[in-house]
Amino acid sequence: MQYKDYYEVLGVARDAKPEQIKKAYRLLARKYHPDVSKESNAEERFKEVQEAYEVLKDRDKRAAYDQLGSWRSGQEFRPPPGWEDRFGDTRFEFRPGGASFSDFFSELFGARARGNGRGGFAMRGEDVEATVELTIEQALTGAEASFQLAVPESGARGGAAARTVKVRIPRGVTDGEKLRVPGKGGRGVGGAPDGDLYLRIVFRPHPLFRTSGHDVYLEVPVAPWEAALGADIEIPTLDAKARLKVPAGSRAGQRLRLAGKGLPRPGARGHGDLYAVIQVATPQSLDERERSLFEELARVSRFEPRRRFGGS
Repeated sequence: MQYKDYYEVLGVARDAKPEQIKKAYRLLARKYHPDVSKESNAEERFKEVQEAYEVLKDRDKRAAYDQLGSWRSGQEFRPPPGWEDRFGDTRFEFRPGGASFSDFFSELFGARARGNGRGGFAMRGEDVEATVELTIEQALTGAEASFQLAVPESGARGGAAARTVKVRIPRGVTDGEKLRVPGKGGRGVGGAPDGDLYLRIVFRPHPLFRTSGHDVYLEVPVAPWEAALGADIEIPTLDAKARLKVPAGSRAGQRLRLAGKGLPRPGARGHGDLYAVIQVATPQSLDERERSLFEELARVSRFEPRRRFGGS
């Protein structure tokens, strides 16, 4: 039998990563699929591409194949002695939708290709990625998203078709999270399943809040006397107002935690927290009385904010 260089068939290096192998297969499978290709040798090339991918996509089969060493495509070849004993567990039965693989493949991996009953070819649809922008409020309650995608269509000569997709975004998603929507990707061919849609969630900027996972952060300005003496103030949260106790001696940048006031967690695992980040705000203008009080405070206060700098 003749040796098959599966790396050469897919046009990848022998040290190619799995994602590179998958990408090369997808491109070649679309190019040579008999339903769409006008190439004279499309059916033969399509079988070669499928055969190569069936071996190289599987870690164990690829490792076994690599043990054969590097040979020239078409060179006469026989499995080395003891192959069955060492790599017998890599043999399998494959149903590629009517394709029949080479003697090389059958001898090494024990494949017995069987038809799908329709005499055609089957190929799963491509996975598709898209970005969905949400407000933090939508993440709090969940939302319906409707948008158009250019979805790869395995049987379309143009390569893609516009499709309107409607999905339900569950409550409690987080910024940067990726959601899988089964069956909303590219169309399958020959009875094969459709691909999946992967949605990347992106939060729109909010005038008050920012998030980190399920926790929410809010910058809270307080007056100098509130920071020094302490105060009980009202602040906004995602769904209502809340009271916040500012302890005496609070400093700029200090975080005060309101438990359970963040985004909901998946299932029934409660909520994240809201962190009020203290920002000491100073008056931009002073009337005569206010200026007098600040000057008096400056004279009598023993507070030394720059003590750690040292000096005389």
